[in-house]
Amino acid sequence: MDFTEVPVTSDDSGKKKTKKKDKKSKAKSAREEKPDVSAVEVKQETEAPATVFPPTFNMSEIKNKQRRHVMFMKLKQEKRKEKMQMRKKRRKEREALGDKAPPKEVPKTIENQRVYDETVVDPEDEEVAFDEATDEFSAYFNGLTNPKVLITTSDRPRGRTVKFCQQLATVIPNAYVYYRKGLALKRIVPQCVSRDFTYLIVVNEDRRSPNGMVLCHLPDGPTAHFKVSSVRLRKEIKRRGKDPTQHYPEVILNHFTTRLGHSIGRLLAALFPQEPQFVGRQVATFHNQRDFIFFRFHRYIFKNEKKVGIQELGPRFTLKLRSLQKGTFDSKYGEYEWVLKRHEMDACRRKFQL
Repeated sequence: MDFTEVPVTSDDSGKKKTKKKDKKSKAKSAREEKPDVSAVEVKQETEAPATVFPPTFNMSEIKNKQRRHVMFMKLKQEKRKEKMQMRKKRRKEREALGDKAPPKEVPKTIENQRVYDETVVDPEDEEVAFDEATDEFSAYFNGLTNPKVLITTSDRPRGRTVKFCQQLATVIPNAYVYYRKGLALKRIVPQCVSRDFTYLIVVNEDRRSPNGMVLCHLPDGPTAHFKVSSVRLRKEIKRRGKDPTQHYPEVILNHFTTRLGHSIGRLLAALFPQEPQFVGRQVATFHNQRDFIFFRFHRYIFKNEKKVGIQELGPRFTLKLRSLQKGTFDSKYGEYEWVLKRHEMDACRRKFQL
């Protein structure tokens, strides 16, 4: 019998070859994945070191309300101190530079960027002077008529509204507070005219606090309706002075620039006699800012020949004009000169009516 030789490959040798191939491929992939150590070190030396910020602290994370309030007040005081220090530093720099100091920067405010209004009046205009000499309030400003004011409330007023009316009567000279007794305003107006009252003030309330005021000039009008807010009585004002005396106060009107604002300013100023008694050193201020009329009542004190201090006497409140009506109060058939339309007039924040 003839035998032929057949080449036989051993399984062990094949397994060894495949294992060697797998090890080589893994080594290559590892080399490709691992960057060169020297290259990494060079990159780290060339790149700038990363800044490490402290962990952010949010005050709202404090769950204890009292502790959160204390932390907030501390933060507020620190910011105030920083502002004062910066202000002192700038002041010293300006004093050191003298005449060479740069001009002060005027901050941008809503009042500075006010939209031009055609009704803004010039106080030196001849037409404005003629209107002032012939309007309903000319007799008051010429000293021919002395104001006499009646103050009343809505039906069944609460204690806070009654106190507000009583304190308002101490601010306005020749003012008297009467209980309304459920009478309609149309019946009150002729009674006031027959008793020589020149003004009728009606204070309305909501939720036991004053929220509205009707100011009616007698006998022929006009009548203004205001919204009242931010009422602070005398006991609620810190570091207030003693109660006001019976002297006639000075009246200050600020920023009543338009035609409507001019008439509202004269309506408010005619509440007070136009012959101030400077011995009392009392000042009533109506400050118009963004169509909000802020009322403050102060007494000024002479500290020396150069310095003057002021004490707030109260009460304090804010007025917002709702409507201006010709004649006396008439809700049905009255003719309105101006009515506040919120969605139309308040669309632009830089446009004001007063």
